[in-house]
Amino acid sequence: MPLTILVADDDFATRLSITDYLEITGYSVIPAENGKEALGLVEKFQPHLIVTDITMPEMDGYEFVRRVRTRPAFRLLPVIFLTERTSTQERIRGYQMGCDNYLAKPFELQELGAVIRSLLDRYALIAQAPSRSPEPEPMPTEGPSRVKGNSELDFLTHNSEMRDRASMGPSSPMLTQREREVLNLLTEGLSNILIGDRLHLSPRTIEKHVSSLFRKTDSNNRAELVRFAMEHHLVR
Repeated sequence: MPLTILVADDDFATRLSITDYLEITGYSVIPAENGKEALGLVEKFQPHLIVTDITMPEMDGYEFVRRVRTRPAFRLLPVIFLTERTSTQERIRGYQMGCDNYLAKPFELQELGAVIRSLLDRYALIAQAPSRSPEPEPMPTEGPSRVKGNSELDFLTHNSEMRDRASMGPSSPMLTQREREVLNLLTEGLSNILIGDRLHLSPRTIEKHVSSLFRKTDSNNRAELVRFAMEHHLVR
C-alpha cells in the first residue's frame, strides 16, 4: 500500500501540480484547501507526511502544524512548509512550530520529492528505534536451522549468512539476502516505492529493510549508506 502524503495549499494550481507529481512518483495524496480542512484529514487518514503552505484562509499553516503537534500520535510526523515567506524570522517561526523542512516558493518538484524521500526514510528509522534490541541475535550452533526474527528482515539460513559474511570481509556488517537486494536497488537511486515494486514487497516492508541497513552500517541517510556500501563492496 502506497505511503500517504497530505498536501495543504489554497492555490489550486500549486496543489494540483504537487498532487500529480507525487501520485506519479507512487504516493497516495490527500489534498486540502486550508489548514482547517487539513486538520480534519490528518485525523481521518493519518498520513505519513504533510506538505503545507503557510498563508491559507481559515487556518494558516503555522496554526495547522501547531495543532497537529499537540496530538501525541503525530508529534514525529514529518512536515514540510512551502511558502513565499523567506525571511529568517519566518523560517525560525516555522521550525519552532515543528516543521522539518522549509522550501521557498517557487520550488522544483524534483527537490520536493527528494526532501520527502529523505524525511520518510529518517522517520522510518526513528519509528523503528524503540523496538531495537541492544543485543545481537544469537546464531544457531548446529545444522541449517533458521535465525528467529522478523520473517522479512531476518529469515535467512545460518549457512547463507556465513557465506555472505565471508564474502564481504571482516569489517563489513552481516546483511540478509533481502537486505542486500534492497541495497543494490537503493544504490541505483530507486525510491522505496519502486524498490517495493521490483521486489514485490510493500513500501512499509522496504522502510524496515532500509532502517535495518541504516542501523547495521551506522548511516544517517541514503548518501552515507551508498558510500558505505561502495567502500565495503556490499553491492555488485
